[in-house]
Amino acid sequence: MKNFKNKTGLSTYITALKANGSSIGFVPTMGALHEGHLSLVNRVLSENDFAVVSIFVNPTQFDNQDDLVKYPRTIDADIALLKTVSDTKVIVYAPSVEDIYADNIQSQAFSFDGLEHEMEGAFRKGHFDGVGTIVKRLFEIVKPDTAYFGEKDFQQLQIIRKLVELHNLPLEIIGCPIYRAKDGLAMSSRNARLTQDHRVAAPFIYKTLNTAKEMFGTKSAKVVTEWVTKQFEKQPLLELEYIIIADIATLKPVYRKSTNKTYRAFIAVYAGDIRLIDNIALN
Repeated sequence: MKNFKNKTGLSTYITALKANGSSIGFVPTMGALHEGHLSLVNRVLSENDFAVVSIFVNPTQFDNQDDLVKYPRTIDADIALLKTVSDTKVIVYAPSVEDIYADNIQSQAFSFDGLEHEMEGAFRKGHFDGVGTIVKRLFEIVKPDTAYFGEKDFQQLQIIRKLVELHNLPLEIIGCPIYRAKDGLAMSSRNARLTQDHRVAAPFIYKTLNTAKEMFGTKSAKVVTEWVTKQFEKQPLLELEYIIIADIATLKPVYRKSTNKTYRAFIAVYAGDIRLIDNIALN
């Protein structure tokens, strides 16, 4: 498996592949890979000749420095896992902070037509500036034909689509369905940090979202969100941060449903000190 730690070597290799007519799909990650990541890589290889997987814990998108320090770093295990998909068609880019940022570790300021101010943006100051900075930089280095993102981070997916649109970047963004454990919990690198009790409690998040989806057919968004809030008040191991029903185009909360718009429910929950997010399509 080709494993690059610097952008120069990676760029030279990808340029040679493209000169031979190969297509490149890209999966940016922060490592601590799991089956959800592998589902993205498999999707890439079903639609492209090669998959580039970046493994980089990006410091500029963490508003909580303690979360940055504790974020799992498992590069050897990550590479071993990727080899189970393909030892010849997967290319790893695992750069240092210096290779990405040189001596200027800070975010560029972005405007995403207001998408960045909703939900996660409201609760995590500067987060999407950090996301935009690293994703744009990785796109410039990898120069993929397509890039694949899971819908678990649906707001991030919409913001990256907007990034590509606003900056006229020459690639296609493809959203992929949320990959879940058998009990419904959305796969996340943070799941590995859950205590046993919190891991048992966490599937309640998806169970509640499913009921909210059923309710949304006949109830208002206000009634549904109030119901969800009350359900979490009964859960001593899970603390609800927010439940928001939003228009997927603007990500703004909905107060009155419209037949010509598409909605999703977005949720953020603390299980101890581990923050979990999820979402579900409502119509």
